[in-house]
Amino acid sequence: MNKKYVYLLSLAHLSNDITGGALPAILPFFVAAYGLDYSAAAGLIFASSFLASVIQPAFGWLADKKSRSWYMSLGILMSGVFLGLSGLFQNYWVIFALITISGIGSAIFHPEATRMVNKVSGTKRGTALSIFSVGGNGGFAVGPVVAVAVITAFGIKGITVFGFIAIVMAFILMWLVPKMKNEIVRAEVSEKAAMHLSEHKEPVHDNDWNAFAHLTLVIVCSSIVSCGLRSFIPLYWVDVLGLSAAAAGSALTLLFSLGVVMTLIGGLMADRFGYLKIVRMSYVLLAPIVGLLSLTTNHVTAYILMIPMGLAMFSPFSSVVVLGQSYLSRNIGFASGVTMGLSVSIGGIMVPLIGKFADSYGLVATMQLLTSIAVVAALASFFLPNPDDK
Repeated sequence: MNKKYVYLLSLAHLSNDITGGALPAILPFFVAAYGLDYSAAAGLIFASSFLASVIQPAFGWLADKKSRSWYMSLGILMSGVFLGLSGLFQNYWVIFALITISGIGSAIFHPEATRMVNKVSGTKRGTALSIFSVGGNGGFAVGPVVAVAVITAFGIKGITVFGFIAIVMAFILMWLVPKMKNEIVRAEVSEKAAMHLSEHKEPVHDNDWNAFAHLTLVIVCSSIVSCGLRSFIPLYWVDVLGLSAAAAGSALTLLFSLGVVMTLIGGLMADRFGYLKIVRMSYVLLAPIVGLLSLTTNHVTAYILMIPMGLAMFSPFSSVVVLGQSYLSRNIGFASGVTMGLSVSIGGIMVPLIGKFADSYGLVATMQLLTSIAVVAALASFFLPNPDDK
């Protein structure tokens, strides 16, 4: 595993996903400033996801055809700059359009970045992907802190800071990625020469589309739960627990800070105990934790529940990506685009429907709905085959 490049890609992941972390924390401020209801607020989460769900697998397919490393810089630029611009307008549909473009940028980044991580991971795919994922979860953890801080200091216009973060990281990638690609090419030439001398070739299995379809069901259910929690925890903290918008942002920061640690631990455990075990254990744990959150109105208990929730939500992330790449070993870019894309985007697409449910039945019932979907994810995980058995 080439650690320096794994860490670089992880930092890029943080710079890209910091916008996704910031958006839910910005929602209570949008609600207060513009008088939005739950459905309208959830519509902005939908805006960041609905096109991304199609674009991310498409860019993964393109990455399989030919590497285009500049996609990473372009994606980060679009993700940060257009979210920043949304703070300069008050019209809902202008904000909606800008956040949509921001979401497209995030979708462009992920497949190529994940494919590059696979190239530099060596034999430690779970560990490398977990480090990469730590960057993304770090972005989701830092995003709410930055958003609340700049909005408190400068008003909603303060979120333009995300554009400056994106510009800096995009230029860093444009400078360093060509060097990384040259090292990857040299390593591949050396590996091919060594394999030729030993007359040993690593087998490439046929794509297992049936297994990948089962994995996709797991991803869809878990994405709805994770995105629902990410979107409605801030509102739950304000409207059910009676806390401030700043406290709501701190709940997301706590959850995603724990996610940084849990993602890394999950990757290390997956390399040792197996990817399927981590996936199944995590989703079996997630459902009762979300259920317990729906039963409490005590803010101390709610904060404590963020700890096991972080473990259940984030520890299987790298395992899911590795499983997808194993099931579609001939189309790693496409597999990465689907697994990483659906894990965020499909949940975002469903959030407006969940928002309408929340408007009709309340946030407590919404948490109970997410609990039932988490149960489906847990059950579906037991239908996944072990890729090592092929």
